[in-house]
Amino acid sequence: MRPCSRSACTAEAVATLTYDYADSMVVLGPLAFRAEPHAYDLCARHAERTSVPRGWQVVRHAPIGGAPASPR
Repeated sequence: MRPCSRSACTAEAVATLTYDYADSMVVLGPLAFRAEPHAYDLCARHAERTSVPRGWQVVRHAPIGGAPASPR
């Protein structure tokens, strides 16, 4: 089990968030196979509540076998 990267959260991570600063984009997808130093593993609650800076784009990938991601 990998814990959520958010401070004081001990829930199990289910998604991985990465930033693409050059394109002002955030990618949120299924949990990566292994922890990466420049990615953030998030629990379901924090993945759903993730917000990005104004003007940035969010790309949400649905988990394999899961329901399609809701557009934001």
